[in-house]
Amino acid sequence: MAALVLREDADGVATLTLNRPEKLNAINIPLMIALREQVDALAEDESVACVVLTGAGRSFCSGHDLQTIANVERAPSKDFEPETIDAIEALPMPVVAKIRGHCFTGGLELALAADLLVAAESAKLGDTHGQWGLAPIWGMSVRLPERVGRARAKELMFTSRRISGAQAADIGLVDRACPDDTLDAEVAAFAAEICANSRGTNRIAKALLRANAEQPREAGLRFERRAPFGMPDDMKERMSRTGEKKRR
Repeated sequence: MAALVLREDADGVATLTLNRPEKLNAINIPLMIALREQVDALAEDESVACVVLTGAGRSFCSGHDLQTIANVERAPSKDFEPETIDAIEALPMPVVAKIRGHCFTGGLELALAADLLVAAESAKLGDTHGQWGLAPIWGMSVRLPERVGRARAKELMFTSRRISGAQAADIGLVDRACPDDTLDAEVAAFAAEICANSRGTNRIAKALLRANAEQPREAGLRFERRAPFGMPDDMKERMSRTGEKKRR
């Protein structure tokens, strides 16, 4: 049986691929468990400079598998699913969501946990909780307005409207949209650009941005000056080499 979440590593980039293409990568409990295992492993992997999150086949993720709800499938713990999405957001390295095809509801909540979103122009994104009579519990009411503002989030949530990748870029829901046939190449180039930077600095920058989003501006400025996350490993190595040269 094929793995429900695939991981491929190359040149500092770890690509996680949701692997239920026959179901448009709809999320069920086994897939979420597999995703959590991969995310927990990445959280401890200092060799990875960037994570790309995507879906196999023609869709990123069509959302929560409604059959899972009908069958009352049980997760390992009460908040396992939203906590898994929180764990993606909390990964220490930058995370890029590569979106093609469908990205609805739970799939959109999953994508919003990434730091950067890149979509094919023809991709379809939307919050369809209202269409199915479901309440958002995976972060939609927090992360969507952070992306597009409260008024736009209300419009998208109240109408269940689907918008294209190009429209999503226009309103800031995704960071960029590109022609469908260049999506893979553009995300690869984007990830390589991230990997060309100091891994340590990127991790510290992400940690600072996350911490300072939750405190007043002046407190954030003081917090940054205290260097609470230490020094990038590559800077430590550079200083160590400089010290060795001086001793010689």
